[in-house]
Amino acid sequence: MLKNKTEKNNIDWMVTLVPFIIIISLAAYLFAFPEQANGAISRVRFFFGDTVGVYYLIIGAGVLLVSAFLAFSKYGNIVLGEPDEKPKYSFFTWGSMMFTCGLAADILFYSFAEWVMYASNPHISDMGDIYEWAGVFPLFHWSFIPWSFYLVLAVAFGFMVHVRKRSRQRYSEACRPVIGKRADGIPGRIIDLFALFALLAGTATTFSVATPLMASIIVKLFGISVSRTAVTIIILIVTCAVYTYAVLHGFRGISFLAKLCIYLFFGLLAIVLVTGGQGRFIVENGLQSLGRMFQHFIDLSTYTDPGRKNNFPQDWTIYYWAYWMVWCIAAPFFIGNISRGRTIRQTVLGGYVFGVGSTIVSFIVLGNYSLGLQTGGAADFLKEYESSGDLYQLILDIIDTMPAAPVVMILTLICMVAFYATSFDSIAYTAACYSYKHLKPDEKPNRMITLLWCLLLIVLPTALVFSESSMNNIQSVSIISAFPIGIIMILMIWGFVRDSRAYMNEIEAEEIRRRKSRE
Repeated sequence: MLKNKTEKNNIDWMVTLVPFIIIISLAAYLFAFPEQANGAISRVRFFFGDTVGVYYLIIGAGVLLVSAFLAFSKYGNIVLGEPDEKPKYSFFTWGSMMFTCGLAADILFYSFAEWVMYASNPHISDMGDIYEWAGVFPLFHWSFIPWSFYLVLAVAFGFMVHVRKRSRQRYSEACRPVIGKRADGIPGRIIDLFALFALLAGTATTFSVATPLMASIIVKLFGISVSRTAVTIIILIVTCAVYTYAVLHGFRGISFLAKLCIYLFFGLLAIVLVTGGQGRFIVENGLQSLGRMFQHFIDLSTYTDPGRKNNFPQDWTIYYWAYWMVWCIAAPFFIGNISRGRTIRQTVLGGYVFGVGSTIVSFIVLGNYSLGLQTGGAADFLKEYESSGDLYQLILDIIDTMPAAPVVMILTLICMVAFYATSFDSIAYTAACYSYKHLKPDEKPNRMITLLWCLLLIVLPTALVFSESSMNNIQSVSIISAFPIGIIMILMIWGFVRDSRAYMNEIEAEEIRRRKSRE
């Protein structure tokens, strides 16, 4: 129970309950009228993804440039905390928590076989050899632009909390340097409600996409005759229990899970690399794909398909930028929180090294393993996918080709649970902080509020699974939710640059005053 009357009065029940009511209503709609709901989602997605899709591409390129500016300008010297403060966590612990909070189990789902979906797209064949380009797009869609969303907003949040010492840990507070007192009024409430809804939409997308793979692994390993949907629901409940336990034990539980997840993750990659028989191809094609991505980075970032010959950017790039944008509600806030004592430059560049580096390694190792079998003629995953369209079964078939397939499946399953737990415990923590009108940097949200958000996070994904929404409609939830978030992100970045400039002017003025006093 909430401790006292003072704490109850500090809870912003509007921000807490309105998203709850909206999500419950949407979930009920999906349960009761699955066909109508999916049709409505598709129509709204078409507008945001097709009609105004270039909006997402412009924001992606712009935020990447901002991250470079922050890292290599004088702003990079700002410490997220006191000027002489040291980092609270070691680089490995910090990097582990950052990586696992920013990426859930979907990184494993996509790493194994995303290249197959690209290779089946006519745009890839138009570009040249599908085997050369199919390995490029996973690296592009999961690396620098997506992580720039996280890192730029992370330093904005870190500056707000650790330097300016603001007690309202919300999106609206980050916009205060631009919107002023309106952050306390209706505009601020609207910003926070959009943020929380996007948070729930992003988690729903992640859960709905990757959890069926976990269910498929369990069904295969144990020969269960229960439907994949039923197993998926059980996994959702178990995962919820794990991350709830972790978040209720604070940052100690979160950091432990994060490090455990990293060990499991890189252990899985090592097994595939060493024992899979595709080590040479993995390294060589991975290096080639990385080079090709850098060579064509601007082209890839600005491709819009104005004639709608293939709809590739609408189906992929725009979806991914939107997907990462809705995840920007929780992940950057958490990264900013754990980055206390680091400079802006250290946070941005360190995030790129650990976050982007680990992500790229995952796609290079797991993706190129199956691509190597395809190019060598040992398997035909493209034909299988074209005939069945079942990506989950395809991934199981890919794992079956490995020497220790059952071990790899078990390790993949455990690793996915760990990823879910370490990302969603940070999300639940951030959402719980949102429920408070004021919360000091060293103050923790009440356990009952945290528990409420832990449970709320699985409501919408459960509804999406039960309604048997297509991959396209699941993706649509993120694209729709990301549109207002893009506008809010621009306000936040603008406010942060303005506020940090004022802070540096204050520091310079203080140094001049001290110098004069010594004279």
